[in-house]
Amino acid sequence: MTTSEPLLQVRDLRVDIGERNVLNSLSLDVEAGALLVLMGANGSGKSTFGLALAGHPRYRVSGGSARFAGQDLLALAPHERSRAGLFVSFQAPPDIPGVKNNLFIRSAMNAQRQARGEAPIDAFDFLADARGAARRVGLAETLLGRPVNDGFSGGERKRNELLQLALLRPRLAVLDEIDSGMDIDGVRAVVDEVQALRAQGTAFVVISHYLQLIEALQPDRVLRLADGGIAETGALDLARDIARHGFARAAATVGA
Repeated sequence: MTTSEPLLQVRDLRVDIGERNVLNSLSLDVEAGALLVLMGANGSGKSTFGLALAGHPRYRVSGGSARFAGQDLLALAPHERSRAGLFVSFQAPPDIPGVKNNLFIRSAMNAQRQARGEAPIDAFDFLADARGAARRVGLAETLLGRPVNDGFSGGERKRNELLQLALLRPRLAVLDEIDSGMDIDGVRAVVDEVQALRAQGTAFVVISHYLQLIEALQPDRVLRLADGGIAETGALDLARDIARHGFARAAATVGA
């Protein structure tokens, strides 16, 4: 009997920032279409995990392996990882003055389409898709013609990340506190968009502390990150226990 390889397979991943080791032995599997929630105390390495997968130059992988869709992810340049179908949102999305939002997203979409051997999407079709997606995620259409995140509020920046997710339709999305700064309607938009993309086969690793969002997403697994690796794996009850008692209590329980 043979089993298919997970979409993402990470083994003993070690990541350093400068001289400081942040992750020392992180291992996890993400199956196609699965949804995992990653929780952990501040500074435990949750954002480090996502940015290391994306190939951010500040985050140096000094050990371990990561395979994505059958490829050695760590051997790929950052743009190649994106074209392979990996999407990583920023916890604090930066602004890009001088680069219009619609041009930025359309260029990203066409780069991925080119990598798949597909024809580029023209400006007319893109604008129709972008306007529809903007309405779904609650982002004002006027922001499509503005420079990327320039002058955007915190919630608008997160909705813009959600817009990019909706249009790019990746194979795997790592969402780093996508709910941070969102109002209740924004959180609902996150849940609706994640559910819609999961129905199309997208897998998710969602980093969040917000129990209401986690419960609404109905994850397949909840993982607690501590001491540079996955310290605990469970279901929704694990997230509820962390919300009720905190990370220190969770750590003490496991160590007992």
